[in-house]
Amino acid sequence: MDVTSPLLDLPGAVAGNGVDAPVPAHYGSFHGEQRTLSQGDGFVDLSHRGVVRITGPDRLDWLHSLTTQHLLGLAPGEPVTTLVLSPQGHIEHALYGVDDGESFTAHVEPGTAPALASWLDSMRFLMRVEVADVTGEIAVAWRPLADDPHGRYDLVPRARLREYADAAGPAAGMWAFEALRIARGEPRPGLDTDHRTIPNEVGWIERAVHLDKGCYRGQETVARVHTLGRPPRRLTLLHLDGSDNRLPTQGAPLTYGEKEIGLVGSSARHHELGPIALALVKRAVPLDAALVADGIAAGQEAVVDPEVGLHVRPTL
Repeated sequence: MDVTSPLLDLPGAVAGNGVDAPVPAHYGSFHGEQRTLSQGDGFVDLSHRGVVRITGPDRLDWLHSLTTQHLLGLAPGEPVTTLVLSPQGHIEHALYGVDDGESFTAHVEPGTAPALASWLDSMRFLMRVEVADVTGEIAVAWRPLADDPHGRYDLVPRARLREYADAAGPAAGMWAFEALRIARGEPRPGLDTDHRTIPNEVGWIERAVHLDKGCYRGQETVARVHTLGRPPRRLTLLHLDGSDNRLPTQGAPLTYGEKEIGLVGSSARHHELGPIALALVKRAVPLDAALVADGIAAGQEAVVDPEVGLHVRPTL
């Protein structure tokens, strides 16, 4: 499906790369665009993201049983983040969704909607639900909010994306969006996670995982790590040495001395912090350790506390 954005025709628009190639990376000044977003103005075109819609009277009960979040009685218009896990508790999809009283619509990483829709469809059994990949009909955009660092996602009819852009204020590109996302320690599935990542490792407990709900696929792993121990890895924010005018390659090894102790995720140049990246690192690596990310010296700022879990460890 071609999801190339019509906003690439806007003045100054430069296309992104990789999975973000269908939307603008920037419009001529990604530092200026970051400042605009940081001040609570503008929007970002995320129209390459996949969109899945679930309809039917059983939709919320059904999704509640399949995913990590508590969705029973979800109020119309209330945004929610929930995860689909493997039976072993590894993250397969992160859904950012909203229910309008008749349907639940969620957006996911570019190119992943068909696989998600297919799996959901296979899990319907006798439930009164219908699943559809509506990426071709619905586009996603993001706007900053003064009272929420994660901002707001808008679902826009794809045919009206230019109209939305005209009304939403100055356009900012993916480079600005990514820099702010990385700075707030928000992981992106597939870029900052791998096939072994569990929610406990990347700070998604509570925001995307409800700890007091019933059984769902992968729950045993999440609950065991949360209550009896600490995750084997943790997400960390890397502050990179800016003397080398490059960023680390996504997926490159992260080293401590001669040992490989993690992998680098997404990276960006932040308008205040300079070059930064997210990385998954072994939990036992000290926070003050001098690391090397793809040949670039890096310091750490904790996203997930290395001691997470100790506060709920039972006394035996």
